[in-house]
Amino acid sequence: MRLILPFGPASATDITARLLADRLTARWGKPVVVENRPGGDGLVALKAFVDANDDHTFFFGPAGAFLVHLYDEEKPPYDPQRDIVPIVGIYVTVLAISVPTSLNIDTVDQLVALARAKPGKLNAAAATGNSDFLIFGFIKSMGLEITKVPYRDIMQAPNDLAENRIQVLSTSLAAAQPMMQAGRIKVLVVSSKQRAQGAPDIPTAAEAGYPALMMDSTGGLYGPKAMSESLRNSISADLRQIAETDPVIGKRLADTGQIMTLRGPAEFAASIKEQNDQLARFAKILDLKGP
Repeated sequence: MRLILPFGPASATDITARLLADRLTARWGKPVVVENRPGGDGLVALKAFVDANDDHTFFFGPAGAFLVHLYDEEKPPYDPQRDIVPIVGIYVTVLAISVPTSLNIDTVDQLVALARAKPGKLNAAAATGNSDFLIFGFIKSMGLEITKVPYRDIMQAPNDLAENRIQVLSTSLAAAQPMMQAGRIKVLVVSSKQRAQGAPDIPTAAEAGYPALMMDSTGGLYGPKAMSESLRNSISADLRQIAETDPVIGKRLADTGQIMTLRGPAEFAASIKEQNDQLARFAKILDLKGP
């Protein structure tokens, strides 16, 4: 069994996938291999998964990795509804909205007020996918003038934020944590429905009065279109049991800015639809063409 990932080694998704692969190998007595295929905003990994189209090759990662391509790619090389079958939801990636500590801002209210007072003077950056749609959809819906700064490697952005070269960053909490713990950046809110275990003092966007910044960025395991329902249900049940009974998994997820959120096939599919509906609303705000 191959788990194809859209991120490189040591990413939060990679850490989670390798934990689960080790447990599945022990349970099944057969090797489960993690294959990192970063690049192309997730398209490299997704194309490898879809092209394989067999019951030994699976995709592991956030739903946003394939949902956003419906809006930012003219002709995606796959159809999410046809080619990607949700098997089991494992986690929610906690997204964070951060600013430099040197700005002396503690709330989203203060950030909005600063942006209104200095139109066009602030710079913002975001990880591709959900984070990008979330912050720039919010900025436009609020009528704010904040300049978008693109990054080839978003992992450089937290340092630029700390140096006040950019003033707003939307990315995973895991990416923001080192600079946050060093006291150089301030995380204003997290986008998840519940607070992150690894940063319990940071309010959710809803608690801060900005439900438009809420997004549960769900992730897990997906299979090919040809897989049988019985195989789908069997793998889902095994993974949920492993995650529920092994305390190491929940702790490692929390340590890497994720919340363990176990969902069976139907519930996982419903959460993906909810996320896609939210992305569609942001895409409309951003004047992006959808499916």
